[in-house]
Amino acid sequence: MGYVSAVPVPQPRAQAATAPDTTGSRRSLAAGLLLGAVGATVVLLASGQTWAEGKAAVGGGSLPLTADGQDVTGLPAALAIVGLAALVAVFAVRSAGRLLVAGLLALSGLGVGASAYLGASDSAALDEKAAQTTGDASATIDALSHTAWPYITAAGGLLILLAGLLALRYGKLWPTMSGRYERDGTPRPRRAPRTAPDPDRPEDLWKALDRGEDPTREV
Repeated sequence: MGYVSAVPVPQPRAQAATAPDTTGSRRSLAAGLLLGAVGATVVLLASGQTWAEGKAAVGGGSLPLTADGQDVTGLPAALAIVGLAALVAVFAVRSAGRLLVAGLLALSGLGVGASAYLGASDSAALDEKAAQTTGDASATIDALSHTAWPYITAAGGLLILLAGLLALRYGKLWPTMSGRYERDGTPRPRRAPRTAPDPDRPEDLWKALDRGEDPTREV
């Protein structure tokens, strides 16, 4: 007669759930912040530098004139500020809102690069300065030259664009600033009702007065 074993047959252990790639999330977050902040700083600094130089004919001589990035186009600096705001806002929103803000960040960088590149060969700003300086609306600039600052500005826009692309790709893994302040759905412990102070204990009466309570009121 056979015997039936009561020893349970070992079952294969369920495969542990794969933990999220927190290392990749932290790296993309750090890279996005660094690229966005450095890119915006480069744009704001470079757009204030001299982009174009030339000479305007005045009488029998010539007057040297220069134009900085703000004279040529104020768009890169404005978009850099928009990019900084979007970079901060990425951490204040989530889900679809985060995608929209990340897209705005990327578009800001793209706009900076395009406007700076187009301004690298612009001569209208110096022509306007020449007209104002000489009083001749038809005055133009001779010996026109451009510096490397427009291209440095465009490089800063590229960094902002890369930050936006990182936010689009990995932003869903990044933390949210307001998350720590939100309720997690767990019930909060209720405070125990306070008992009326004992009139025979002066210390209880003083404590009630310190709390702003009326010790003579019935609970």
